[in-house]
Amino acid sequence: MVQRVLAKARKKPATATAVGGLIRQWRERRRLSQLSLALDAEISARHLSFLETGRANPSREMVLLLARVLEVPPRGRNELLLAAGYAPVYHERGLDAPEMAQVRRALEFTLRQQEPYPALVVDGRWNILMSNEGSSRLMGLFLDPAEAAALGPPNALRLFYHPRGMRPFIVNWQATAGALIQWLHRDMLRGHPETARLLDELLSYPDVPKAWRTLDLDAPAAPFLAVELAKDDLHLAFFSTLTSLGVPYDITLDELRVECFFPADEGSEALMRRLAREAGKPGGA
Repeated sequence: MVQRVLAKARKKPATATAVGGLIRQWRERRRLSQLSLALDAEISARHLSFLETGRANPSREMVLLLARVLEVPPRGRNELLLAAGYAPVYHERGLDAPEMAQVRRALEFTLRQQEPYPALVVDGRWNILMSNEGSSRLMGLFLDPAEAAALGPPNALRLFYHPRGMRPFIVNWQATAGALIQWLHRDMLRGHPETARLLDELLSYPDVPKAWRTLDLDAPAAPFLAVELAKDDLHLAFFSTLTSLGVPYDITLDELRVECFFPADEGSEALMRRLAREAGKPGGA
């Protein structure tokens, strides 16, 4: 009995320290002082200091309050709750789960509507979860399927940055890759370790500027991304848009993005329509 009590007493500070460290990490990611966060959360700076150092244990309501003020995404909120000893409140289900059937239908409809132009569904780490046939036809113009498969699990940024991926065919690679790497730096604020690993991998590729290793808060966030592709006599130009579902109570849906590519000139539009027509697919008229 005494041993169980002592074990419980030893465990409690460790839990408090764990959640306190996470609160501090999120505060530092948001570039806030303890005083600024305390004012925003309408608590005392002393109490916040006690929470971060493990001298006080946060209630479930306090964890959720600080998470909301710090704009912590659902995945991070679950981690804070678990570290504080509470049950997580946000679900995470794969797109193949029965509960996601209507979501899959909606995404499939969106991808079909984008034909004959490319469209992708990616998760928060830019892994490609779904794509339409327009994407496959475009990729086939530049990469052999076996070559693309050799790069590993389908990932939009890996495909974009890897020297054996699309990078040799992207005319404006420096500009587009520089914008995307800043997007990934911002994704790091969501706190997923896989994002950090992907960023390290991309930065390790040859001829990646050292300046891209840090977040540039002054970098403009363009509403769309222009991409120019060239191979031999072939030249294509697109601009892409990213759409999120905006479902905050499910981690999977909160992190999903739909990237749609639109032809930026008449030649690119005509080619994509011709490829669809030759394949006997919709959108080739």
